[in-house]
Amino acid sequence: MIRWLSLAFALLLAGCAQHAPLPSAMPSLSTPMQLHIQREQGHASQLSTQDWLLVIQQEGAALRWSLIDPLGIPLSRQLLREGEWSNDGLLPPNPEARELFAVLLFALTPEGELASRYPAKDYRSDDPERHLQQRWKITYRSAQDFTLESADLRYRVTPLDSESAAP
Repeated sequence: MIRWLSLAFALLLAGCAQHAPLPSAMPSLSTPMQLHIQREQGHASQLSTQDWLLVIQQEGAALRWSLIDPLGIPLSRQLLREGEWSNDGLLPPNPEARELFAVLLFALTPEGELASRYPAKDYRSDDPERHLQQRWKITYRSAQDFTLESADLRYRVTPLDSESAAP
């Protein structure tokens, strides 16, 4: 019971928190993109881990974001069009997914496009790291292999190529 109340309180606070900014214009991304997202929450003794698949597809001027669990069950489907998120399909709103997608979009934005897409006050870039709104730290291993970290939440992001997706 206490765990559920803690989760409800955390979700309430997350709803009141500042959201990650979206770019003023879409960055140059090579789509479609398939990423493995490993979500870690908590600390060493109480670490919970989840694995997800994220597919990012270009649809005209919009980007479609589909977050799926290992069983193929969709967790969130969002469209980003003209700087606004909208639900894609009948899934309930997922504020954590929208925040994740916004931070991922920032992390995937090429270095040369940051200044023209994001206000300078919102980010800092120190190779091999970026910081977004003093809440998110992105540590790169390569362009599509990085870690997103906030206070007690971590996402490890790695690309899925066609060879690793095959059975």
